[in-house]
Amino acid sequence: MSIRELVPLVIYDDKCYLCSKFASIVHTFAKDKILIVGHYSDIGMKIKSEIFKQNYDSTMMFWFITKKTAYGGRAAILPLLQSILMSKSRRKLEYTPSSSCSQDCKTSRAFFTRTKSLLSNSEKIPLKS
Repeated sequence: MSIRELVPLVIYDDKCYLCSKFASIVHTFAKDKILIVGHYSDIGMKIKSEIFKQNYDSTMMFWFITKKTAYGGRAAILPLLQSILMSKSRRKLEYTPSSSCSQDCKTSRAFFTRTKSLLSNSEKIPLKS
């Protein structure tokens, strides 16, 4: 299965409690419009291997991937919102929230650290045709 058949999709850090909550909120608003995939899931690893260079750390932000571009962090917010509002529903999409973090990621300090990371990291990667 190619990436183009799966887009639009969100890749999030499925080992982080706050990121899993974020993915759950996206899933609630997007319903069956956007596939939600964890960074560490089998499909997430496969997708990332096709998009990112070998030693690139894609886990430092969430990614919103369309047919033409992979948007990371701050750059992904507007395209993600636009897709939620404008896209049509497609087939039934499975989403199983998962989070395997310690209590440290449930603190207010962790929330502000993740928010700062979201707002300070931004990247766009054009996808190959």
